Amino acid sequence: MTNPVLYRRRIIPDECIQLKDDVILECNEDRIVTSWNAIRPKKDLHHGYSCYFLKEGFKVSKFYYEDGRLLYWYCDIVDYDYITSDNKLIVTDLLADVIIYPDGFVKVVDLDELVTALNSRSISLDTLKSSLNKLDKLLNLIYAGKFDTLKKEIEKFE
Repeated sequence: MTNPVLYRRRIIPDECIQLKDDVILECNEDRIVTSWNAIRPKKDLHHGYSCYFLKEGFKVSKFYYEDGRLLYWYCDIVDYDYITSDNKLIVTDLLADVIIYPDGFVKVVDLDELVTALNSRSISLDTLKSSLNKLDKLLNLIYAGKFDTLKKEIEKFE
């Protein structure tokens, strides 16, 4: 895969947008690393880096304040669909997320959205199971003190 066109698909709300301003810094069969500015800037979030771990099913992002201070690490549980004919990678956010704050505090968020999506038939039971299995794998890495192995894929570009 050579620098695909990236898309972010969300289930809640239902949307799919091209990440046309993201800059691909590295692309191989295992991962894609990007730098970006916030699509919808918030009070705190200004810019960051993301690493798409293609085989693991998660995306790890480093979020920054405008002044360059670390806001937090944000981990999305995702699915990937690569459309070879268009060299297009659609990254679907599977709702469950993990936030790791600068002080090391770990917070799992948006699990209620999994239930909402299942109840509204926006996701299948198999997708729910996949999301939870990927979340479990990510949390096991974090709790085993191995999150640095994921962080280093971004930090080598800073």
